[in-house]
Amino acid sequence: MKIITGLLVACALVAAALSYVYFGIFNVAADEPHSALVYAVMDTVRSRSIATRARDIQVPALDDQKLIATGARHYAEMCSDCHVAPGKSESEIRAGLYPQPPDLSKHVHASPAEMFWVIKHGIKMSGMPAWGATHDDASIWSLVAFLQKLPELRPDQYQELVSKKGESHQHHKHDGHAHHGGAKQTRPASDAAPESKDNEAAPEEKPAAHGDHSR
Repeated sequence: MKIITGLLVACALVAAALSYVYFGIFNVAADEPHSALVYAVMDTVRSRSIATRARDIQVPALDDQKLIATGARHYAEMCSDCHVAPGKSESEIRAGLYPQPPDLSKHVHASPAEMFWVIKHGIKMSGMPAWGATHDDASIWSLVAFLQKLPELRPDQYQELVSKKGESHQHHKHDGHAHHGGAKQTRPASDAAPESKDNEAAPEEKPAAHGDHSR
């Protein structure tokens, strides 16, 4: 009898969950915040997923000034609209995103390895794109290097760093150099993308888009 009762309760719960989804009861609008419970669950899922996949990533030296300057230019072109910058506290796209992207001009609780993973792979249903689809590891490490310095910068220092000569934003990965999943990242950081072994031409540059935008 207890088994039958348990099965009936389980079936009722499944039916209720399916009805909740099928009849559109859950509001997916970005201007309707999650409940505290849903937000807490999703935040925990996100943080644990990132930490698990980033733990084996080997972090290279990030204190090279040219690398940081390259990252500053990438950040200004790719990230500042959503994650703002010193002297820029808001933007039209950021105001409409939910969840709100973190303000990276302030200190965030993320290790360099976790930053690398998020920038490379993105985060589903958050607006954070997977920049690894168009940028190689060296480009992404330059961004991570810059993010270590960003919270310390005044607006004038930020503008000066962005305007410094560094690697241009046409720094994309070559075919055959992609890394996937949670594999260890062992390529040393550099401000220039390495040449492909078979000298294949780099793919045509894809425009950076924020159509989705981990935290």
